[in-house]
Amino acid sequence: MSSTPHHSGRSPDQPAAYPAFRRTYPAFDSTLTLDDLRAAEFSRLDEQNHVYLDYTGGGLYANSQLREHMALLESGVYGNPHSGNPTSEATTDLVDSARESVLRYFNASPDEYDVAFTSNATGAIKLVGEAYPFGPGSHYALTFDNHNSINGVREFARRKGAEVSYVPVVPPELRIDADKLTAQLDSIDPATNNLLAYPAQSNFSGVQHPLEIIEQAQSKGWDVLLDAAAFVPTNRLDLGRWRPDFVPLSFYKMFGHPTGVGCLLTRKSALAKLQRPWFAGGTITVSSVQGERFQLADEETAFEDGTVNYLNIPAVEIGLNHIESIGIETIHNRVGSLTGWLIDSLTELRHANGEPLVRIYGPADTNARGGTVTVNFYDSDGKLIDHRGIEKLAGEHDISLRTGCFCNPGAGEVAHGLTEEDMAKAFASNERMTYDQFLNALEQQDGKSAGAVRISLGMVTNFADVHRFIQFARTLLS
Repeated sequence: MSSTPHHSGRSPDQPAAYPAFRRTYPAFDSTLTLDDLRAAEFSRLDEQNHVYLDYTGGGLYANSQLREHMALLESGVYGNPHSGNPTSEATTDLVDSARESVLRYFNASPDEYDVAFTSNATGAIKLVGEAYPFGPGSHYALTFDNHNSINGVREFARRKGAEVSYVPVVPPELRIDADKLTAQLDSIDPATNNLLAYPAQSNFSGVQHPLEIIEQAQSKGWDVLLDAAAFVPTNRLDLGRWRPDFVPLSFYKMFGHPTGVGCLLTRKSALAKLQRPWFAGGTITVSSVQGERFQLADEETAFEDGTVNYLNIPAVEIGLNHIESIGIETIHNRVGSLTGWLIDSLTELRHANGEPLVRIYGPADTNARGGTVTVNFYDSDGKLIDHRGIEKLAGEHDISLRTGCFCNPGAGEVAHGLTEEDMAKAFASNERMTYDQFLNALEQQDGKSAGAVRISLGMVTNFADVHRFIQFARTLLS
């Protein structure tokens, strides 16, 4: 078992910093097997001297996942699952096995939950948006810090005559305003169809919102859409304990491979509410041109449009088995420890005149937060350093991170103190804008911005990665 972090790009002060880190975060010692896993399965990172800090954008795959997937494909003949021939049946068996593995991993009873495979989490969310029975008198409530795909559901709700309400998040930690949430949950007629959407973990701030909200909302007549895409790569989601109605997932965010496969985990009672306005191949039992009729298939099949990605879906089971072999608690402890040290180290960075280099959005510790840390950098005069320049400089140091608003405009607006008036001014021209033009319009208003720098940690992040980033951040000091 390793006692020092693997990395070819260690700086001279890293050996001294590492023991101090382990004393401060002793839970890290339970995760040292991940250093050995990195050396064996992710050696390309250190061979290329690359620091990967965009796990919220996409996970990394182990070499063994690829080998096992390829061996599976090489060992059989797999055809379109919509037929009844031997190759089709072989494929159906693999898809069904993957479906069962998803339910098993999330401790979701097959008597209570179904799994519909989609192209990604966004596709899963769209299924809910287009088919949920919104109507006059119903409500769609969502928190400020949702991904744009969750924001997009409001357009389906509005077109069907439903009311849309946003629940604020409160700076500086960007947690949900509990009083306003309760008021919103109490405001509806439980006899109507009402949907609450929120992220288990914000992809902007890393805040982990209480899963207790699920039961709170359901007890008042709401269905709950829990966006778990940023949460499940490093945390256990137990659907035997928590029972949201809809859970969209992207598997590449969990374990890197395959891309192009997500799913919608749905309670059967909630799935029965959905009313699809459209059908396609694979979603029906019968349809007629002259009769102008169709019948949707039962349960999840009605939501799997066309031919599912049947050659990649088996890789989902391989990936889940990979996570299980490591242990999600081990991954959680690794990411939590390194996140704590990252926040501690960034907070300490100050210019020669004492002014802070970094402003951190979200919690300043590891309490109810994940491994996503979003910041802005400032010069010694307190002037914002453009996040786009930070990304370019980081790339020159072989560091991959993310900048922008991360498809989470609400969290960015609150974090940066942007108001309704600010947004109205930015959109005043009523013309189509690129993202850069939008940022420029905001920056003309007292130097405000909606962009930031996101550093996100994952399964095989090691101490050396975080240390390299801190050393990079030091180059911005004056």
